[in-house]
Amino acid sequence: MSPGRKPIFCYVTDRRALEAAPLSSDSPPRDPVPLPGRMLRDSIQRAAAAGAGWIQIREKDLDAGSLVNLARFAVAETRAGSARVLINDRLDVALAANAAGVHLGEKSVPLSAVTEWRRSAGRLDFLIGVSCHSLEAAREAWRGGADYIFFGPVFATPSKAAFGAPQGIERLREVCVSVEIPVLAIGGVNLDNARACIAAGASGFAAIRLFQDAKDAAELAEGLRGI
Repeated sequence: MSPGRKPIFCYVTDRRALEAAPLSSDSPPRDPVPLPGRMLRDSIQRAAAAGAGWIQIREKDLDAGSLVNLARFAVAETRAGSARVLINDRLDVALAANAAGVHLGEKSVPLSAVTEWRRSAGRLDFLIGVSCHSLEAAREAWRGGADYIFFGPVFATPSKAAFGAPQGIERLREVCVSVEIPVLAIGGVNLDNARACIAAGASGFAAIRLFQDAKDAAELAEGLRGI
């Protein structure tokens, strides 16, 4: 990351993790409204208020209508600030919600198809990101026209266990110097180890639990400012 440039903090949503979280004695009752409900909406609002520059809506099992509604809510909540909303996998939903971009996984629509659409539509401001789990995949995404990549898992985390053992800081560093687009570290990143990711060359990080486990926006904002 360029000296003096503010890191990118990306909140990746996971409503099922919110559902599974135990309630404390002073917690409000769970939202009876069909998902996506109040807990997820509150989490999006809290992350945006705390300074998350990007919010990735990653609710793969939601039907299209619910996903569009959630994405439009997130876009509306961040309109007054500088946060950008990205939609996981679904280019159609991103366009319907007027989101800032789309984030592609290993089984998403091909990167080449999305970059070709962007070129033909003249939407050069539309962000395209790709999740990568190897140096080769990172280089391929960069050469294929991606604007940024998520690389990981850097540290151990339950949500990324399916992608193998943690990559570690040195592999993250190798990826950062091998591509000419922003690299965001993902997988087990928290306030204690985020600085090591930035020092390795990452432009920021993406996280689920860091944002969803935060008790309030002010506390989270203070932690992010410390990075």
